Amino acid sequence: MDAVTSLFTGTFGAQPTGVWSAPGRVNLIGEHTDYNGGLALPIALPQRTCAAVRLRDTGLLRAVSASVAGRVVEVSLDAVEPGRPTGWAAYLAGVCWVLRKEGYAVPGLDVAITSDVPVGAGLSSSAALECSLVAALSDLLGLDLLDGDASRARAAALCQRAENEIAGAPTGGMDQAASMRATADHALLLDCRSGAVEPVPFDLRGQGLVLLVVDTRAEHSLVDGQYADRRATCEAAAATLGVAALRDVLPTDLAAALERLPDDVSRARVRHVVTEIQRVRDCVDALRRNDFDEVGRLFVASHTSLRDDYEVSCRELDLVVETALRSGALGARMTGGGFGGSAIAIVPADQAQTVAHRVVEVFATAGLAAPDAFAVMAGPSAARDV
Repeated sequence: MDAVTSLFTGTFGAQPTGVWSAPGRVNLIGEHTDYNGGLALPIALPQRTCAAVRLRDTGLLRAVSASVAGRVVEVSLDAVEPGRPTGWAAYLAGVCWVLRKEGYAVPGLDVAITSDVPVGAGLSSSAALECSLVAALSDLLGLDLLDGDASRARAAALCQRAENEIAGAPTGGMDQAASMRATADHALLLDCRSGAVEPVPFDLRGQGLVLLVVDTRAEHSLVDGQYADRRATCEAAAATLGVAALRDVLPTDLAAALERLPDDVSRARVRHVVTEIQRVRDCVDALRRNDFDEVGRLFVASHTSLRDDYEVSCRELDLVVETALRSGALGARMTGGGFGGSAIAIVPADQAQTVAHRVVEVFATAGLAAPDAFAVMAGPSAARDV
């Protein structure tokens, strides 16, 4: 908070009205299910993006980020449209744009951003950015978007729209839901069709475990066409099968459904989605009885499906999973959209440093950039800090 306040005052010559923050997220299981109307099981990370904000009456967004060498970006809110602006400011401008579309008078604002959510790691740094600002604007404009889960669900939907329509990333709503609606020490069972959520105890401490997150440092992007291609394949498959979304294909009907699809790629994508949704259900059941051996098995099955059927893994992600499992992890998998980004592993707490060190060693031997490994517990959602 001190860092973001100092950045604000040093840049804009005045104190911010307040500081708000929102977390990144890591998804325990349920990958590429959100835009298929399925289930996901994210947690909010303890790592957060902080936004120091003050309203202006000029219709101008002025934004500065500590991660972009303090360069101020200026955007006329009247000029915001799909694809404009580009870069990191698009996520902030998108939030302002969607609130204006909803009839709220966003006059202009100064924003300073600091964050310890890794960027490009598949940990939803973009959602943390959006949600920190929507939390700020909710308080500053009296929008009541932080008052209860229903209001927070609406805020998450607004942020998702900003990311889809202005930043151009066709993500589902899981990232924003986790950032706005998660609770500490719990996973968030998210029904991506209805928007309903349910907290699920995620008692790692009580079991002597930690969740190790490994940022592979492999480049990760959701706007390069790969994500959109898979989403389009799923939507076309659902149309062929005569269902609203792949959520409607039951595991017991999967074999018959696959026979109706025209090509191997469609069959593989559908097989992943249907089995992954069931793995979320099974993981929730396992967590409720503290069966982390079963959770670990489900992690591995999820990664195999993402690697082979959905084809969104990469050399670095596979290497983390293989190394963690050989080093004593109960389970490991890639997490997030894929094509780079991060992997996670459930590890005995007293072995976490050993596993992390081993992953770093293996990457060095393979001639890859050093990954960043850190242990996390489930954190709280977006809130005002000061």
